[in-house]
Amino acid sequence: MPLSADTSTTSAPVAPLPVTPAGVRPAPACTLVIFGAHGDLTKRLLMPALYNLAGNRLLDGNFRIIGVDRVDSTTGQWRDGLAAMMQSFTTDPNAEFHPAHIDAAQWGWLAERLEYVQADFTDVDAIRALGEKLPGNAIFYLAIPSRFFAPVVETLGRAGVVAQKDGAFRRVVIEKPFGSDLASAQELNRRVLAVLDESQVFRIDHFLGKETVQNILAMRFGNLIFEPLWRNEYVDHIEITAAETIGVEQRGAFYEPTGALRDMVPNHLFQLFAMVAMEPPNTFDAESVRNAKEQLFEAVTPIDPRDAVRGQYAAGTVEGRPMVGYRESPGVSPHSNTETYVALKLHVENWRWAGVPFYLRTGKGLGGRRTEVVVQFRKPPMLMFRNTETADLPPNRIILNIQPAQGLTVELGAKKPGPEMDLTDVQARFRYEDVFAASPNVGYETLLYDCLIGDETLFQRADNIEAAWKAVDPVLQAWAQDRAGPEPYAAGTTGPKGADDLLQRDGRAWYPLDGA
Repeated sequence: MPLSADTSTTSAPVAPLPVTPAGVRPAPACTLVIFGAHGDLTKRLLMPALYNLAGNRLLDGNFRIIGVDRVDSTTGQWRDGLAAMMQSFTTDPNAEFHPAHIDAAQWGWLAERLEYVQADFTDVDAIRALGEKLPGNAIFYLAIPSRFFAPVVETLGRAGVVAQKDGAFRRVVIEKPFGSDLASAQELNRRVLAVLDESQVFRIDHFLGKETVQNILAMRFGNLIFEPLWRNEYVDHIEITAAETIGVEQRGAFYEPTGALRDMVPNHLFQLFAMVAMEPPNTFDAESVRNAKEQLFEAVTPIDPRDAVRGQYAAGTVEGRPMVGYRESPGVSPHSNTETYVALKLHVENWRWAGVPFYLRTGKGLGGRRTEVVVQFRKPPMLMFRNTETADLPPNRIILNIQPAQGLTVELGAKKPGPEMDLTDVQARFRYEDVFAASPNVGYETLLYDCLIGDETLFQRADNIEAAWKAVDPVLQAWAQDRAGPEPYAAGTTGPKGADDLLQRDGRAWYPLDGA
């Protein structure tokens, strides 16, 4: 049966969902204003996340959603389009949200709270009129291209709709990319903070909504067995990988001016880096966590361009299917020098990590899909085993599996059965699906809920953003002057040879990618 989106005032009201379970803090009443109501982010990620929050009874009964866009549409048409999209997810195995079915009552509860307003994002009069629909708490979500971030915030300010008064909050959620280099990030922060207080700005990185990313902090600081080993006395090096098998597909026009470094490193990979390497915060309140991140970022030496490798995928075969080269993709220049792969070496100048290199890599069109952190420990001395069958001891590793595997893998040495003392590498694994009941989600649920309750722990502060850009800015400047361009690599491989050389010159090698 198709999902109905008809929630007009002439139909019977949708029954209220059950109350929030005891012990769970419900979000306060609020109006969520989504700029970019007809965009993919709204349809594919925000609406499924809001649907899940409604199902978990975490939205107040007076919660409302106002979608704003330039598209000529009505509230009914917008609802119908969203309902059809939600229903399509049940038969689309490639969708990020893939439930077995859409609960009609749950969707109906959300759909009756939807309203559409056709308006120009930067029209002060239109935004001022919109403000008259917002009597109390309001959140403005900028699900729009980044070039509109500053103009829309300035329009909100001129329209007077973000002033906080009478105990009501006004917040703005800004998606990545937050700037394209250090100078643009600083300028964007300047313009945004001329209108808003830092406490009103929620710079969102959906990577931090993943349970496995948040679990890094729980694993490190909730288990005493890890923290004593988490330092340069025992750790040889740390690798952070975000590898994709897909290419740019139809997103070439977006990717051309962006590239792998801007798209992934100062946000996703630096957030993983922060979770793994930051000092224990005094408490888990937002400012303590973000202060700890800032202290880490300040200790990062700006990356030497000689410690950076860029690549671009050429035609190849990925998972048995042919893939055209990046330069043959729609929207891409046939002479493009945009990188689809980047590998970097970071140095952290503090007591915990001095002398421990951090290797970061991310790329498209690779032979394996994997996001993970590999903590490789120093090898133990061979003295005890020098007269045994063990010729060499493999290093111990802790692997934080983010996706597609979710959990933790520990690699350690164990004796092979038999009369000789001979050690081999074995693995101990924890997988989320083996312990916790899985439910379809898109990773925005936690972030939206945190924004509603005002918890900024998982959102980036202005100084965090700028510190990350400061670390990578020398590389961007060097690449802008380098006419040689990125090193080609065949789709379906592990990436350019230069990335392997980056570790080999240190006597190390990347942890292998599955399928590559």
